[in-house]
Amino acid sequence: QVHLVESGGGLVQAGGSLRLSCAASVVTFNTYAMGWFRQAPGKERESVAAISWNGGNTYYGDSVKGRFTISRDAKNTVYLQMNSLKPDDTAVYYCAADRYGVGSQSETSYAYWGQGTQVTVSS
Repeated sequence: QVHLVESGGGLVQAGGSLRLSCAASVVTFNTYAMGWFRQAPGKERESVAAISWNGGNTYYGDSVKGRFTISRDAKNTVYLQMNSLKPDDTAVYYCAADRYGVGSQSETSYAYWGQGTQVTVSS
């Protein structure tokens, strides 16, 4: 079982930055691909970014390319650096884990999910 805890969300003005963190309670963290997803009110959950288990592959959704960066450390944390934030980025952000994954954009690839952290971008 993998327990994921997101942090770093909050309220920011448009154009600002936030860095989300997701800590995984698993010894074998480096065998899991990690993904960030988000869900805005009244909308379906969408993929934001993902990184493979070895960090060699990354994926970004079209709406965040060039503004968001996913990274991971060797211990147990994956990060999402979010720059040039827009009001449309307002959502609950979730991290997810996929054992030996390649960094998929599909929700169904991920077996473990965090509780989410709220990001609100004001105009």
